[in-house]
Amino acid sequence: MPLFEFEGLSPTVHPDAFIAPTATLIGDVRVEAHASIWYNAVLRADLGPIIVHEGANVQDGCVLHGGDNPATEVGAGATIGHLCVVHGAVIGAGALIGNGSTVQDGARIGARCLVGAGGTVPPGVVVPDEQLVLGTVARERGPLTQSARWWVEGNPGIYQELARRHRTGVKPVVPAHDR
Repeated sequence: MPLFEFEGLSPTVHPDAFIAPTATLIGDVRVEAHASIWYNAVLRADLGPIIVHEGANVQDGCVLHGGDNPATEVGAGATIGHLCVVHGAVIGAGALIGNGSTVQDGARIGARCLVGAGGTVPPGVVVPDEQLVLGTVARERGPLTQSARWWVEGNPGIYQELARRHRTGVKPVVPAHDR
């Protein structure tokens, strides 16, 4: 796993977290226990800290970046789905940011929200807790549906268990011609 110091600040990773070997963490990135950072994710904390709280997961191909007001933050048990961009935004505890979504500078997503796949949350938007947010320019659409609630509540545990399996079961593959 590539970890890089930037201007004297280095990533800190709890020993119970899973960082995929192709994820890249740069600068003041803080990853708490049972969190997971997946393959080809880039967390670049060169303008301000990035904090991934306990049990959260940042999935494959994500980019997290941003400044110090606010710090880029992923709440406890939150999910940042595949290929998302979170830029200078705060994601609440247990929220799920759907695949391919973008959450822009100064946005705040409440606890246990679901931002639908491909959504864009514009700068400075504040979404209250437990809201379903859909659309190219995402807007609140009302309380979570039963299906949305299942994803918000179930996904963190699924990824925590998967991270445990990867932490103990992923090993480098030696190409046949090198054996």
